[in-house]
Amino acid sequence: MTTFKQEDPAKKGALQRLAEDPVSRRRFVAVTGTGSALSLFIAACGDDEETSTSASESTSTSSTSESSGTSGTEQFGEGDLGIVNYALTLEYLEAAFYAEVAKSGLFKNDKAATALIESFGANEEAHVGALEQTANQLGKAAKAPKTKFPLEDAEEVTMLAATVENVGAAAYLGQAPLIQDEAVLAAALSIHTVEARHAAVLNSLVGESITPDGAFAVPMTADEVLPAVMDFIVS
Repeated sequence: MTTFKQEDPAKKGALQRLAEDPVSRRRFVAVTGTGSALSLFIAACGDDEETSTSASESTSTSSTSESSGTSGTEQFGEGDLGIVNYALTLEYLEAAFYAEVAKSGLFKNDKAATALIESFGANEEAHVGALEQTANQLGKAAKAPKTKFPLEDAEEVTMLAATVENVGAAAYLGQAPLIQDEAVLAAALSIHTVEARHAAVLNSLVGESITPDGAFAVPMTADEVLPAVMDFIVS
């Protein structure tokens, strides 16, 4: 598992503090109702005692970011604001993607697909609204980028949707250990769960495993995620 070590308690992320303090963890779960999701995050991100060699080899970039106390989201703002604006930018992309797919007419003769697109799109729009509000409370929300997506073939669009959702879920997981505020962590947990469910449905539709990483999801750092989505942002 990825290890998140920091000697100064003031620098510990909210997830690590919750993992180490049973009282805070119980209070957090009671207030947010995120018991199962919190257990997933703690299991996937690891604790401050043990490290799995095999997992650490596959997530060395993530480990390096965590151990240095950086999130890779500094271009979007400092601390939690940067993480929230990073997540918001990804949600802008997802919301725009589903809106453009709906307008494309590629699935106009498939009622089930149309309903799925509209449902997922509504979820992403709700995520945008929540993250904008959170970012503005922390500082200032990032602006929505101009986007462009390849929308020529229904099958390829479905594959792209699966990729986008899997990357989105992994992106939230990658930032979880670095979030300082427990309210921000709760928001990330609730959104990550929905992104993972979207990914599972789409993975099934394209013939992939609904749990491609096995029992524990593999996080992605911002340095891994941002290059993967830059092709969809119009400069």
